[in-house]
Amino acid sequence: MDKKLLDLLVCPVTKGPLIYDKPNQELISKSARLAYPIRDEIPVMLEDEARELSDEEIERLNS
Repeated sequence: MDKKLLDLLVCPVTKGPLIYDKPNQELISKSARLAYPIRDEIPVMLEDEARELSDEEIERLNS
């Protein structure tokens, strides 16, 4: 994921910052509790394509 692109992208739901989860190839929005997939190096920034984060995942991100 290009650092410059990541700096420009925001969550489409909350307009908040995103965290790059390299192992899972996702962009994480803690405030929306959503993970947006990255497919073929392209972030899919659609709410319908995102998955909800579990409580355990949120706790892991906060620690």
